[in-house]
Amino acid sequence: MSKRSHSPPPSYGAGALIKKAKGTSPTPSNQIVISSSGDDRSKGLIRSVPRTSNLEAPIVSLAGAHSGEILSCRFDPSGQNIAACSGDRSVSLWRTYAPNTNYGLLSSHHKAPILDLQWSLRSPILYTVSADHTLTFTDLTTGQKLKRIRAHREIINTLDRTMASGSGTELLATGSDDGTVKVWAGGSDDPSSSDKQPIATLDIGCPVTAVAWSQDGANLYIGAIDNEIHVYDLRKQQEVYSLGGHTDTPTSLALSPDGCFLLSPSLSSQTIVHDVRPFSPSATRIHRTLLGAPAGFENTLLRGAWSKEDGGRRVAVGGADRAVCIWDVESSRILYKLPGHKGTVTAVDFHPKEPIILTGSKDGTMLLGEIEPSIHV
Repeated sequence: MSKRSHSPPPSYGAGALIKKAKGTSPTPSNQIVISSSGDDRSKGLIRSVPRTSNLEAPIVSLAGAHSGEILSCRFDPSGQNIAACSGDRSVSLWRTYAPNTNYGLLSSHHKAPILDLQWSLRSPILYTVSADHTLTFTDLTTGQKLKRIRAHREIINTLDRTMASGSGTELLATGSDDGTVKVWAGGSDDPSSSDKQPIATLDIGCPVTAVAWSQDGANLYIGAIDNEIHVYDLRKQQEVYSLGGHTDTPTSLALSPDGCFLLSPSLSSQTIVHDVRPFSPSATRIHRTLLGAPAGFENTLLRGAWSKEDGGRRVAVGGADRAVCIWDVESSRILYKLPGHKGTVTAVDFHPKEPIILTGSKDGTMLLGEIEPSIHV
């Protein structure tokens, strides 16, 4: 798949904050917008725009760290920090709030483009996977690699992590073009350990493009180029059922905050919300079908996300039209079509506590944007 073409970062116009933005004064609750028509100042309109987050501005641009496309970007569990990985083989670390510092850059962190990353749920560790077939654990307090595992025989496309129910152990799952998903022990309890063997290996039989854990950590949802989402019981290490509906490859998987629904964009430009509750009222388990985010012809693995501050009432997926589409899940209505990037929007993530969306693009930049709180909250 073509996931690693390069395009230079764009120049953003006035009104967007770059990473060197200064000023730490408290964010005002309203922003004054003044507009006028011609020279007649008496007809000017002064209006107040409500602010919905603690960002320094309604839209913040994070630019200048990467020379290649951004392939994944995510908030940490606290929402205070952002990590992004790129086709230029580096990882950048940013502050979410003013002054939006780019406080870390892990250059040449892998020997090939870094395709996905995840923050540890319990440790200051970042997990990354790459086209160089490796899984890396990095200690973010020192910037040093704790462990580098040659995890697969081919490109590793995807990564997810969970806390195993009852044991307190963090588990990782990696999916690769070699047709397997492997499960690994995460965390840093014993960083000197030389054990680099997987806990389990699941043979899917065709290249894997997406993985996601169930809420209890007992099942794995696995997207592959056969257009199916395979559901594996980790205890039995066998497939228990599959989710259909796609006519082309699923590009990512994301579980809703309540663990009941699974988001899956695809290369057909169709995004499906699957019902993964034990007893689904639908025989097909298709809860909603969402349209509006074109996948384009680049075969890019577009990464979608669920909103978190409102309990998962909204989902978002970027597209080849250089915009981000945000839907209301229950009505399937498009709430926002957000522009601003100059290349395909490859990854999105929602802030865990505020109505903020993070987007990453093939133009090498990220944008932070405020949205309105859910009207249902």
